Parts: sequence; C-alpha cells; structure tokens
Amino acid sequence: MFIFLSAHSFGQSRYGPNDTLVVPYIVYEGDTMTYAQLDMVMVWGKMSNAQRKANREWTRLRNAVYVTYPYAKKAGYIINDVNSSLKHIVDEKKRKQYLSSREKVLKKEFTEPLTNLSVYQGKVLMKLINRETSNTCYDLVKEYKGGFSVTRTMWSSVLLAL
Repeated sequence: MFIFLSAHSFGQSRYGPNDTLVVPYIVYEGDTMTYAQLDMVMVWGKMSNAQRKANREWTRLRNAVYVTYPYAKKAGYIINDVNSSLKHIVDEKKRKQYLSSREKVLKKEFTEPLTNLSVYQGKVLMKLINRETSNTCYDLVKEYKGGFSVTRTMWSSVLLAL
C-alpha cells in the first residue's frame, strides 16, 4: 500500500491546469528565452559641458554633411566617368582637350554653389569625396592638372584661409 501511494503522488503535479503562463519567446543562438517589449521611456537630465560641446560638434558635422553629400556623390560619379573616358583616349593632346572641356562645364555648374560653402563644409566635402573616390583631393588635382597646379592651388587656398 505504501508503494502504491508513493507512486501515485509522483504522478501528480504541484500545479493545477490554470497555473501555466503563456509568454512570448525568442530563439537566440539555439537558446529559447522569454522576452517582453517595454514601453518607450524618455529620460531627461542636464547635460554636462562636455556633452553639450559634443552635441554641438555632432550637429555641426551632421548639417555640413547634409549640405555637401549631394556634391560628393556627383563628384564621385563625374570622376569615375572621366576616368573611364580617359582610358580610351591615348593621345595626350586629346586628353588635355577632353579634360579642359569637362573642366569648363563643371566650373559653370559648380562654381557658385561651392564658393558659398564655409571652410568647414569644404573640409567635410573633401573627406566625402575621398570616401567616394578612394583618392584624396590633392591626388585628384595632381592627376588631372599636374603637380605645379596642385602646389599653386594648395598654397592659394592656404593663403585664403589665413
């Protein structure tokens, strides 16, 4: 009788049929775990001076990228187009003619909007062009205009910045 009662007690569960909670779960790297989606919480506090400065710098950079990114995309497209066209032109005279004709068209299109950029926006634009073309602006000008023009252009921009 004792054996029968003990076997019967093992078969019963401590929980009733309504004691089970159904919860959402997720399988992450083979492990099943429960999860809950929490409501959005806004936390407000005073920023330190360092945080305020970092926020101002980030906002300034974001705004400069908003202004200059379309120009960088156009520059990347134009530079890739010019490079693909120059692969087919072997005569040095025709190469110079092609580059000067493209330069005239580009100056008409971009001189006014680019001269309205601030110095900081110009620096951001040069970095974005570097990312788009994998070449620095110095290398691009040196490749298309020659070493002397690069030196003269760079010195004139340095003098203008002073």
